[in-house]
Amino acid sequence: MSHFSTVKTQLRKKEPLLKALLELGYIPQEGEQKVRGYRGQTVRAELAVKMPEGGDIGFRWNQNTKAYELVADLDLWKQTIPLDRFLSKLTQQYALSTVLDATAEEGFEVAERKTHIDGSIELVVTRWDS
Repeated sequence: MSHFSTVKTQLRKKEPLLKALLELGYIPQEGEQKVRGYRGQTVRAELAVKMPEGGDIGFRWNQNTKAYELVADLDLWKQTIPLDRFLSKLTQQYALSTVLDATAEEGFEVAERKTHIDGSIELVVTRWDS
């Protein structure tokens, strides 16, 4: 029998999480959502990605840790990459979105962006001071 699992994350802000999911090709739905699992079982989440195969991927706010946690029926995980790799890529995109937003707020522009063979991302930002 399958069941829902909860995975803790360090994803604390909704907007960068939404951007990261979109950047990875997922279409998140906001608001109170039902995350589908085994034999139609559901659990509630604040964000959900409806998947055509397998169970859905949800994110719900954990007031104690002040972060979103991933909720999914891991026995039905049918993504092209394993869960740990998915979380790694999502966390990287989340961090990139957060850095880009913060640098833009400070008046910086991205002058150069390189993605290395190991998957790391290098940014060069500049700002003109008057």
